[in-house]
Amino acid sequence: MGNNMATHNKYKSFMFFIRKFKVIEPDPPQELEEAFSKFTGGGSHMSVEQLHRFMVEHQGEEHHSLSDSEKVFERILQERKTCQETVKIDHSTEHEITLDELFRFLLHNDFSGPLKTQVHHDMGAPLSHYFIYTGHNSYLKGNQLSSDCSEEPIIEALKRGVRVIELDLWPTCNKDDIKVDHGWTFTNPVSVVKCLECIKEYAFVASPYPVIITIEDHLTTDLRAKFAEMVTQIFGEVLYYPGEECCLTEFPSPESLKNRVIISTKPPRERFQSNQIKDNSNCSILNESESSEEESFGNASPNSSRNEAETEDTNGSDRDEGSISASEYDHKPFLECSPDYKRIITIHNTKLKGCLKDKLRTEGEVRRLSWSENTLEKASESHGADILRFTQKNILRVYPSAMRVKSTNFKPHIGWMYGAQMVAFNMQGHGKSLWLMQGMFRANGGCGYVKKPQILMQKHQFDNEYDPTRIESMKKTLKVKVYMGHGWSSDFSPTHFDKCSPPDFFTKIRIIGMPGDVAKNKTKVIMDNWFPVWNEEFEFCLSVPELAMLMIQVKDKDQGKDDFAGQTCLPVSELKHGFRSVPLYDKKGEKFKSVKLLMRFQFE
Repeated sequence: MGNNMATHNKYKSFMFFIRKFKVIEPDPPQELEEAFSKFTGGGSHMSVEQLHRFMVEHQGEEHHSLSDSEKVFERILQERKTCQETVKIDHSTEHEITLDELFRFLLHNDFSGPLKTQVHHDMGAPLSHYFIYTGHNSYLKGNQLSSDCSEEPIIEALKRGVRVIELDLWPTCNKDDIKVDHGWTFTNPVSVVKCLECIKEYAFVASPYPVIITIEDHLTTDLRAKFAEMVTQIFGEVLYYPGEECCLTEFPSPESLKNRVIISTKPPRERFQSNQIKDNSNCSILNESESSEEESFGNASPNSSRNEAETEDTNGSDRDEGSISASEYDHKPFLECSPDYKRIITIHNTKLKGCLKDKLRTEGEVRRLSWSENTLEKASESHGADILRFTQKNILRVYPSAMRVKSTNFKPHIGWMYGAQMVAFNMQGHGKSLWLMQGMFRANGGCGYVKKPQILMQKHQFDNEYDPTRIESMKKTLKVKVYMGHGWSSDFSPTHFDKCSPPDFFTKIRIIGMPGDVAKNKTKVIMDNWFPVWNEEFEFCLSVPELAMLMIQVKDKDQGKDDFAGQTCLPVSELKHGFRSVPLYDKKGEKFKSVKLLMRFQFE
């Protein structure tokens, strides 16, 4: 780095001509040279004390101590001793570092990454005050219609820090056991015991904060009792529930539920008669069995509302978890729910009767609602303030439309801007929406819980007080400078991007958040270079930086479709000031071993 040592890449052109391209690693940016000179007083070497001042004053590392700087020095000096470039050591500067060494240090993302790596939000508020990393149909390996169900996607999700796992419970063919399956599809089921045991083993690998299991319940009364027994035996004291007679008026906090597992589903009805069900088959069963996620909005006719509900449910079993299923309607004179099953449910998924405003009432016991993305979009057009008030105390789960057969996802800000805590995503997919989800939960040390911003917790007396599309006052200006990129020559073959020359990289920068904050820009294209240097700065004016995401993509310019070369999404409110090494990820969200951008972030 910074020594202008060059190697050559050779590429074949027109079958037999050989073209040579120099590969020269870049020098430190001019701004870094100026900062180095400022903190060293124009000297050529930096002491521990000067490094400490640089980290605190220039990098904004308020909690960086002198002992932290000493640890950095120890690592840099150790690298110096093992570096093949260093033939002789100048003992007069043995305890000082050079500009090149500081440059290398800043390129190590573990030391100078863009985000804090520790939990730093207040974790003592009720669960409803947090966005929670939530999976949808967590057991599916692929598409929503014909892929296999397995415990493996659950394990992968938990390793990534996902805190909400969804299980769809169905009776087996002989109706004496329980399977996890995506109902009314061609998926292959998996044992519920396997799913529960893997949750127990991997629940707290990535985070100590609570894991919530949302249940879509299609079980008979006997199998509910059996499931309650399974859960209590497998999880033991790890399973949290508030008690049989306890009605929660406020959810417990993530801090109080550390290393605990909790269950969320719709409590089954205590008791009802089978002949009543039969007599009311044209109303009661229809009303319970149809998608209770879908509501009628505006002036839509009853028929059009029903058609929308049917469309939502055509390709899967995503209904209101716990909806009465056909397996319950046997010939017993009475159906009773298992008291043990009801007792283990901590977060009740409860839908009140009445109009939409009534369904969003906030008085009394706290609860959860589960809506499709389409339902939320329709509801927000006329009841945005009601939804926001609801999510300040209660929990709203938003799941993908059943039309997303290929396990794609929707834009998560649809839910976040109204305070929805559980924006449920298909974690087995990939794409920009999932990148945003992964980026959001890099915040707060990657623990899976992100405190909602104050704008979503403010009390609004009137319905028109909160409209995310009309927030106009600008709070902050974010300045983003893209200096350079490196690491592709280590992680990719010389001909991965272009067979006849080195890649032609450019970087795309986007802000995604509240509608008024959305913006995009891009750098120039650097031709034929594995170590592109852009040195370009962009400014973004933000009204709600707490909900803004910085999406970064690097691409190789081609005549046709540009080649993907890496991506990351970063929560703007968590960005650290100064020079930062930003690691890039592949399309599935796996971090590249070496690929990084050197960037600088500033707020004004």
